[in-house]
Amino acid sequence: MRTMARSLRHFRLAFRHKKYNYSGGFVRTRMCLIETNTGTVCKLANNVEFERFQDLKLMISRSMSVDAAHATNKDVDRAGPLVEYERRIAAGELVDGDSFQVDTLRELQRLYDELVASADACRLDRYSASEKAGRSRWLWSRFIPQSSFSPVRGLYLYGGVGTGKTMLMDLFFDQLPSNWRKRRIHFHDFMLNVHSRLQKHKGVADPLEVVAGEISDEAILLCLDEFMVNDVADALILNRLFGHLFSNGVILVATSNRAPDNLYEGGLQRDLFLPFISTLKERCAVHEIGSSTDYRKMTSAEQGFYFIGKDLSGILKQKFQQLIADHTASPQEVEVVMGRTLQVPLGANGCAYFPFEQLCDRPLGAADYFGLFKNFHTLALEGVPIFGLHNRTAAYRFVTLVDVMYENKARMLCAAEGSPQELFERVVTISDAQHIAPRTSSRSRKSDDLDLCVDNELGFAKDRTISRLTEMNSKEYLEQHAAILSAEKQLS
Repeated sequence: MRTMARSLRHFRLAFRHKKYNYSGGFVRTRMCLIETNTGTVCKLANNVEFERFQDLKLMISRSMSVDAAHATNKDVDRAGPLVEYERRIAAGELVDGDSFQVDTLRELQRLYDELVASADACRLDRYSASEKAGRSRWLWSRFIPQSSFSPVRGLYLYGGVGTGKTMLMDLFFDQLPSNWRKRRIHFHDFMLNVHSRLQKHKGVADPLEVVAGEISDEAILLCLDEFMVNDVADALILNRLFGHLFSNGVILVATSNRAPDNLYEGGLQRDLFLPFISTLKERCAVHEIGSSTDYRKMTSAEQGFYFIGKDLSGILKQKFQQLIADHTASPQEVEVVMGRTLQVPLGANGCAYFPFEQLCDRPLGAADYFGLFKNFHTLALEGVPIFGLHNRTAAYRFVTLVDVMYENKARMLCAAEGSPQELFERVVTISDAQHIAPRTSSRSRKSDDLDLCVDNELGFAKDRTISRLTEMNSKEYLEQHAAILSAEKQLS
C-alpha cells in the first residue's frame, strides 16, 4: 500500500513536466439547429487556435517504480532533492532543467543536509518526541515557560505561476525520512484546520498557544504550499500563531506567488500583520525562483472539457451524462466542517453538477470546496462569467475553488463566457491600472470599460488561476486524473 501511494505521488509529478507542444484546447462553440425527422439536434463546431512555446527543458518520465531505481543507486549514503534530481538525470528519467529550478534545488538540498545533521537537536524523530497532548503542554508551560527555536532556519520559496514551486517542494518532502515529524499541506487547508482547532479550544486563556502546541506535537517540519493571505481573520492570527510555532521549534518550508513583503498587500489592518512578515524573514531563508517559464501551459490540450459561449446548458449536461454513464444523477448533501453541509444540485458516480451562481455567488469558502472534493472527483460548472467590478466577490470564490480543485487533482467540466485569459481581462492590479490610458476626446464613454476591477490580490491571483485552468484542460492532466481514479478503484 505504501509503495502504491508513493508511486501515485511520483505519477502525479510525472505529468507536470513532459515535453509537449501547447494548444489552446478551449472549444469555441456555436449552436447549429438541424431540422430532422427526429427533432432538433445540437451540433458543435470547433475552432481551436494553437499557440506554440519553446521546448520544455525539464521533463519527468512516467516512472512508476521509484523503489527499483533506488536499488540501482550506488551512492546509498547520499540523499536529498538535488541528489534525487541528479540520479534521475543519470537514469534518463529527467532532462537537465533550467538554471532557476536547479538553483532552488540547491537551496532545498542545503536545507535537507542541515536537517539531517541536526535531526536530534530539531527533535524530528517522531518516536522520541513528547507525547504530551496540546492542553497538557499549555498547562505545563504556565509553570515552566519554554522557548526552543530550531537551530535550522526554514525556507520560503516564491516565484511566478507554473515555475515548479510545488513540484520542487514535493521532491524535497518525498526525500525526507519516514520517521520524521513532518507534514505537507495546502495553506488553505492548514488555516481551515487551525480555525477548527480554535473552535474546539474555546474558553482557554490562549487557544492559539494550545493549537500551536498540538500542531508542533504532530509536525516539527511544516511544508505549506501556496502561502497566500487574503482573509483578515487569518492575517490577524498569523503572527501569534507562528510566534508560538517557531518557539516550539517548528521549521517552515513554504511556497508562494508573493514575496514576503508583498503578502496581504493593501489588506485591512495590515499594520497588525507586518510583525508576522518580520518573523517570517527571521525564521526562513527567502529564495526567489526567477524563471519566467510557465510549465503548466507547455502541455498538449484536450478538447471537450472547457466550452466557451453562452447558453451551453444542454451541451454541458450531455457531457455530464456521458461521465456518469449508467448512473442516475440526483440532489445530494455533503458534509463540510464543523457540522455544516453543502447541497449538491446533481451528483452521481463521483461527478457533481453546479450552476456557477450556486457555487460562487453564495457565501461559501475553501472549507465548503474541500468538503465537496472529498466526495466528488469531477465538477461540471455551468455559466462561468467574465469577471469585473460587479462580481469581484464571485471572482475571489472562483479563484479559491480552482485552487482547491487543483490541490485535490479534481477534473473540471466547464461552460464559460470566455477563455481563462478572457475571464480575467477586466481584473488588474493597481500598477496595471496606472498604465491604462486615460479617456481622451477621441474616446467615447461607451468604449470605456466601466466594469474594470482594480484589485491587487485578485490581480496577482488571476495569473495562477489562468495557469491552473490551462493545465487542468491539458491531455496530461486528464490522463493523470484517469490514472489516479483507476488506482483508487483497485485499492478499494
